[in-house]
Amino acid sequence: MQIEKTKLSGVHILTPKRFGDARGFFSESWSKRQMTEAGLDYDWVQDNHSLSMQVGTVRGLHFQSPPHAQDKLVRCGRGALFDVVVDIRRGSPTYGQWVGAELSFENGRQILVPAGFLHGFATRAPETEIIYKCSDYYAPECDGAVRFDCPTIGVDWGLGDLEPVLSEKDAAAPGLADFDSPFVYEG
Repeated sequence: MQIEKTKLSGVHILTPKRFGDARGFFSESWSKRQMTEAGLDYDWVQDNHSLSMQVGTVRGLHFQSPPHAQDKLVRCGRGALFDVVVDIRRGSPTYGQWVGAELSFENGRQILVPAGFLHGFATRAPETEIIYKCSDYYAPECDGAVRFDCPTIGVDWGLGDLEPVLSEKDAAAPGLADFDSPFVYEG
């Protein structure tokens, strides 16, 4: 497995090896042993799978606060998406900064999103599926969002002239300037 660090401490892009033949391919998307050896020790308790029908669907920027904060391992099961992670740890030298990565069925890339970061994505293909592991169970009372197009963050979603397809929750989310982060940078 190829493991790439990003400019945001703790956020990694993982590219599993694929072993293919005329039938297709096989890939280990997660190996606890291999990841622990790389210093990435996570205990996943829930897998989620979502489908976005339209190109330009934006989901995010989401987080789950303590005491049910979640680490996530995100991959694309079908189609293609632009995945975004934003640092929201108060006191972090990279607070409000973001990284993005193209995840697709074809490239097999994954992104590891630790607690303390916003997560979101924009679909690049119709009928895009996203599959992700979580380190804690969904807790609706801890669920939150920051506006995807917040100018303080300045994510370039690459939507061009497409009108983003949003949920009511995401359309009503506050900007980063109006957000009191429950996460603190611990160096």
